[in-house]
Amino acid sequence: MVASGYGPAVLQEGDEIVITPMEHHSNLIPWQQLAKRTGATLKYIPLQPDGNIALEDAEKTITDRTKIVSVAYVSNVLGVVNPVKELAEIAHRHGAVMVVDGAQSTPHMKVNVQELDCDFYAFSGHKMCAPTGIGVLYGKKHLLESMEPIEFGGEMIDDVGLYESTWKELPWKFEGGTPIIAGAIGLGAAIDFLQEIGMDAIHQHEAKLAKYAEAKLSEIEGLTLYGPRDREVGLLTFNLQDVHPHDVATVLDASGVAIRAGHHCCQPLMRWLEASATARASLYLYNTEQDIDRLAEALVQTKEYFG
Repeated sequence: MVASGYGPAVLQEGDEIVITPMEHHSNLIPWQQLAKRTGATLKYIPLQPDGNIALEDAEKTITDRTKIVSVAYVSNVLGVVNPVKELAEIAHRHGAVMVVDGAQSTPHMKVNVQELDCDFYAFSGHKMCAPTGIGVLYGKKHLLESMEPIEFGGEMIDDVGLYESTWKELPWKFEGGTPIIAGAIGLGAAIDFLQEIGMDAIHQHEAKLAKYAEAKLSEIEGLTLYGPRDREVGLLTFNLQDVHPHDVATVLDASGVAIRAGHHCCQPLMRWLEASATARASLYLYNTEQDIDRLAEALVQTKEYFG
């Protein structure tokens, strides 16, 4: 919505869109397409060896020609928590807007969009115990009011003539047609559920599990763990030496341990890691140290199975 409804109005040939190599394809391809449509240049803030972003690199990459900066708050592969508040300050200093992909952060920690001072913040429901097909776009009011809708239909119109139409006020302007009513109710229930537990409590539980899992997996010979150490979120991406991640996932599945294997919708990041694919264990509020013990045991068995 931001790339299609806001981008074309502010970008022209020679302007810049700045992202990072760690972005999920959903926060990369829209900007690729927008750059092609407008003649803008797509630029990348380089990554440090551990996958983090250095603010010095951001300062060099973001210029007065930059109009949009879009970065994941948390990487879905590396578990990196990016300094989006500081990036927003740099972007604003150059007259750019800050877009934050919050899909991997919103379910796992307390988020205050006013404190971050981001201009847009997007997240999906299915990452946070809600149904699929529902998500949220937050935007500063003056920016949302300046945007054109990208979907048209019932509910979003004010007045329709034969040749011209006008739109309703926010948020209806962006909600053409019958909304995903059941999904919205489910998302509301999921948010109430998470807030009842407490986002700080969820974050602390995950951080404790992540530290335990990092120590446990580091003991396995031949296992490469990607991303920075002392991670804050419960996400561990790894590879077992000489065993394809899909084979790892298959053997673990037979042991009752569910992980994900593949490129995780982050092919540029896989190339940066010099890996065709990786395995990923994702921890959440319902996981325990016993689950991590089972994961470690199953990984040792996988090594033995493949000799």
